[in-house]
Amino acid sequence: MSRIIAACAVMGLALLAAAGAARAPKPAAIGIFDAQADIGATAVRGIARHDPATGSYRVTGGGANIWGDKDAFHFLWTRRSGDLHVATDIAFVGAGGQPHRKAGVMIRQDLTPGSPYADVMVHGNGLAALQYREIPGGPTRQIIANVTSPRSVRLEREGDYVYFSVRGADGKLHHAGGNFRIRLQGSCYVGLAVSAHDNKATETAVFSNVSLSVPKLAIVPDTGYPARVESTLETMEVSGDESRTVVRHFDGKIEAPNWTRDGTSLVYNSNGRIYRIPAGGGEPVAINTGPNIKNNNDHGLSPDGTELIISDQTEADNLSRIHVLPLDGSDAPRLVASHADARSYWHGWSPDGKTIAYVYVHTSNGDYDIYTRPLAGGPDVKLIAGPGNDDGPEYSPDGRYIYFNSTRTGAMQIWRANAADGSNPEQVTKDPGYRDWFPHLSPDGKWIAFVSFGTNVDLGDHPPNRDVVLRIMPTDGSAPPRVLTRLFGGQGTMNVPSWSPDSKSIAFVSYRLVR
Repeated sequence: MSRIIAACAVMGLALLAAAGAARAPKPAAIGIFDAQADIGATAVRGIARHDPATGSYRVTGGGANIWGDKDAFHFLWTRRSGDLHVATDIAFVGAGGQPHRKAGVMIRQDLTPGSPYADVMVHGNGLAALQYREIPGGPTRQIIANVTSPRSVRLEREGDYVYFSVRGADGKLHHAGGNFRIRLQGSCYVGLAVSAHDNKATETAVFSNVSLSVPKLAIVPDTGYPARVESTLETMEVSGDESRTVVRHFDGKIEAPNWTRDGTSLVYNSNGRIYRIPAGGGEPVAINTGPNIKNNNDHGLSPDGTELIISDQTEADNLSRIHVLPLDGSDAPRLVASHADARSYWHGWSPDGKTIAYVYVHTSNGDYDIYTRPLAGGPDVKLIAGPGNDDGPEYSPDGRYIYFNSTRTGAMQIWRANAADGSNPEQVTKDPGYRDWFPHLSPDGKWIAFVSFGTNVDLGDHPPNRDVVLRIMPTDGSAPPRVLTRLFGGQGTMNVPSWSPDSKSIAFVSYRLVR
């Protein structure tokens, strides 16, 4: 009998608990959001309030930061899945105690401190950036906008990519540039976030004109060369926090940045012309290339930084030919490589300035071989040829090796050979899950950076507008390649030497389909 009484008592308690749970009130909605909470370790409690009269949200948050492998902040959220744009105006309240207090919009996988996420944060000192954490407990990275203290921001999730926009001087939101490929699964937490950057304090921001919307994206049936794109010229640190910085965002297509030897400028091509732009951002200026106005993305600078080399297709036969001119420009660039049966694409300049390496593409069969040519005159030398296609030659800083990409093993991989005669080819990358293109050696000789496609591209192709990663590895092979960043890019992203002279950063181009 005692067992029956005990069982009934337990059942009764369970029924009472269930009834109590059913009667428990749901968290009160806060405007268009469902709930709020402190995320991570916050010594001082945060709070969010909604003003129905103005539609604004006043969010007070503590916490040490939204950064690194875990976050601490106050979050006001709702749940959404799929493509989404979340936008708001942001105004901090008061002078603040920390220059890096943060307020912004966020899409977060879950409510754990180390959750994957993407956000657009405005700092107390005006810095604005798209931040993201790709894996649980992993590092946070960022793409820094080239505008400061924007009053409005928008985080844009489209497919597996996140982008961002900031408010310009005209009062309208404009694409800030840059993108990152991050796979957030299912229904995510979307909302407003504030972190004090000081766990002993709180900071407050007012969010107004908050909107959550689903973008209407036109289908682009062919993302190849005919597709319209926007371009972002970026630089990226390859050590430290590996921040990406927007130099300039373009409404059209640009390609292939080189860094000048003094570190002050970047050189790129667009619509057949060559341009120079300050590395810190500003207005681009066209370089005079005389009659050569159909330049492609295979261009670069001499080792002493005084000359520009271009690959141009102005002639009626549309074959690419190589010319040299002063970096300041010339009405009459000097022809240095021309063939009636091949297209010539420059890629490397020997450290002593005497020899160039280029790709010789046979018009008869489409094979890619690597040739060298002394600039003082003399015959071309077929340095590296078959089996397979060989492309992207670049000299090591000590002049001992030519690095290149080749299909000779049945996958596009990075190789190197003796620069003097092309002997002793050695395979550098060996992961069959990637198609690796365009090895670029840091000026100090310690690193190789390159573009990696997936295996969904043709073996010998490097098409535009694809999912790609930028990877880096030690030149001595002491560690395998690691991913620097994931982006929408491909052809034009990093075709030519693109290291800063101090070996600390690379320059590249990311793209966004116009749709």
